[in-house]
Amino acid sequence: MKDVLFDVSEKIVVITGGLGQIGAEFVKEFHARGSHVAVLSRSASAEKAEQVFGKELASSDRIGLFSVDITNKHSINTALDSIESRWGVADVLINNAGIDTQPSAPPEVSGPFEQFPEDIFREVIETNLTGTFLMTQAVGARLIAGNKKGSIINIGSIYGMVSPVQEIYAYKEEMTGIPFIKPVAYCAAKSGLYNLTRYCATYWAKKGIRVNTLTPSGVWRETQDEYFRANYHARMPMGRMAQADEFNGSVIFLASDASSYMTGSNLVVDGGWTAW
Repeated sequence: MKDVLFDVSEKIVVITGGLGQIGAEFVKEFHARGSHVAVLSRSASAEKAEQVFGKELASSDRIGLFSVDITNKHSINTALDSIESRWGVADVLINNAGIDTQPSAPPEVSGPFEQFPEDIFREVIETNLTGTFLMTQAVGARLIAGNKKGSIINIGSIYGMVSPVQEIYAYKEEMTGIPFIKPVAYCAAKSGLYNLTRYCATYWAKKGIRVNTLTPSGVWRETQDEYFRANYHARMPMGRMAQADEFNGSVIFLASDASSYMTGSNLVVDGGWTAW
């Protein structure tokens, strides 16, 4: 029997950062459920898509690959025009694209707050916050013009809700003599998403456009060193990092009629991190 409540079949879903770790899992899940999925990425290419999704999925007629700079209005609207001509106005926008600083980052972008580079701060804000604003603005305007309801999902972060636990990263200085400080830029940008979400949710509520935030915690990846993992796991109530596909259920919920009365909310899926 078809699950009408969580049905996303035939929906047109736009996912920024769709070739990234979490974004790629979103793409695969929506495609598996019958959606038409527009994969937006600054580094989009057929070769990269095949590496991420495999040849069969990458060549599906329900997958579209679009090279987009989300900080540029013209680039965004060119992609949305192409999506509309192919499938129509998007039903769902997932603002997933963003840049972060990993513990392996060079010291010039991960040093003390007092010396954090202004240009890096501006770059992260421009991508993670301004890019989300521009995508939301463009898709929202098209939904209004088309008299169409929709769901916009902004991907937040635990470090947008609470400050980083800098002690997790202290081992870097102990081992190398060079400190790693989880930078302010990512935290400030992700924090801004929550009120952007609430603003747009109330602004468009009577138009049938819902806007919510999904907040994940850290995701396991092969490039993380054992010391970072051990420290992170010790701080996490569930004792482990998330797998990249563990947010799929939540994003389907937010995109579907299962969350039809939910807007301006923050769905936290963080293994208990913010429950301390």
